[in-house]
Amino acid sequence: MSKIALIINREYTTRVMKPSFIILTFLTPVLIAGMIMVPLLLAQIKDNTEKKIVVIDQTGLYQNVFADNESFKFELIDQSIESFRTSKDKESYDAVLFIPQDLSLNPKAATLFSEEQVGLELKSYVSGLLKDYIEERKLAELNIPDFKELVEKTKVSIDVKTVRWGKDGEEKMGSAELAVIIGMISAFVIYIFIVVYGAQVMSGVVQEKTSRIVEVIISSVKPFQLMMGKIIGIAMVGLTQFALWVILSVVLVTALTTAFGTTLDIEAYQQAHTMGVSAVNLPFDDQDGVVSELLIALQNFDFVQTGVLFVLFFLGGYLLYASLFAAVGSAVDNETDTQQFSLPLTLPIVFAIYAAIYSAENPDGPLAFWCSMIPFTSPIVMMVRLPFGVPAWQLALSLGILILSFIGSTWVAGKIYRTGILMYGKKITWKEMMKWVFYKG
Repeated sequence: MSKIALIINREYTTRVMKPSFIILTFLTPVLIAGMIMVPLLLAQIKDNTEKKIVVIDQTGLYQNVFADNESFKFELIDQSIESFRTSKDKESYDAVLFIPQDLSLNPKAATLFSEEQVGLELKSYVSGLLKDYIEERKLAELNIPDFKELVEKTKVSIDVKTVRWGKDGEEKMGSAELAVIIGMISAFVIYIFIVVYGAQVMSGVVQEKTSRIVEVIISSVKPFQLMMGKIIGIAMVGLTQFALWVILSVVLVTALTTAFGTTLDIEAYQQAHTMGVSAVNLPFDDQDGVVSELLIALQNFDFVQTGVLFVLFFLGGYLLYASLFAAVGSAVDNETDTQQFSLPLTLPIVFAIYAAIYSAENPDGPLAFWCSMIPFTSPIVMMVRLPFGVPAWQLALSLGILILSFIGSTWVAGKIYRTGILMYGKKITWKEMMKWVFYKG
């Protein structure tokens, strides 16, 4: 076994066998699901405390507008806002709604007073009641029989379907929303993996250097072999964790699908959609067709191509950044000093995630195109463009530039690593590191 392979095996096994890696790998999908589901469940829990709201209507137009519900109870009083503010009665109420003018003439005239900040639920409920009442008043003033019913009949909701044409003329239903979701999830995963595992490379180099273990290792292997072994070994750890996440997600989705007995004839539904008729015999209640269309879009999505390109761009981006992180780790004596050198490396990654967010709206725009070609941002931005369809020449060009950039960054990092890994007690600057790069010897 080669020396690099031995280093890869050491880095991989020591990290994968750690209890923290095993626990986080299996708990992360559960934690992510919990972060999504728990707030949704908690949001459905209503506050059983009934809030009392005083209404001071100086116009006399809104006496019958405010209907009590489980959360709010309204009470109209004939009193000025100044006298009520100084009275002891205000302590018995949670808020005061003051209406000094006709809201049809001045929509901003209503004000909610309270000692504590008024909640969004109360504000939305009151605004909705007033809005509906004023709209009905204005419709009534037009004095057109059944005008409200006629207006309701004219309202229509348009749902534009998206269908992709294959090279063989085959039609496949898609979803722009699904493409954005898959693209952003892929981009965020690559972003997190590059940051986390790149930092692990830098931290591992610093720890070996400060503990002087590297002096023993260097006596048996070359500095470049040590650097590449560490980078590749940690990359395999990241791919292992990602593969386990995918397997766990597939198992979870399969289990839920089996439990609910959800089966769908994809071909029959697509034919029904093409003919403009409603699909029948669906295994679930989906009158609007939202769930079934989402399942069809998932069924038609090319996960194999996305998965392969995800791995390629992840490896390219990780190897590019990890080599530079390793160089920074070799040039300093402690992790505190890494901050001034790692900041210029993390800024392009942060910019890439912002570029990816804006590129999701226009995946073929100039920002998306150029950021998917620049090697420091392409691994993240290309993931957002990929679900929308990217020409083969752009994929090949982006990967080619990324590979060449990785080779160049590895050469630069190797020069810095070779000199810096055994240097102690000296404050390193960017100028000094550049001298190491062009040093011949």
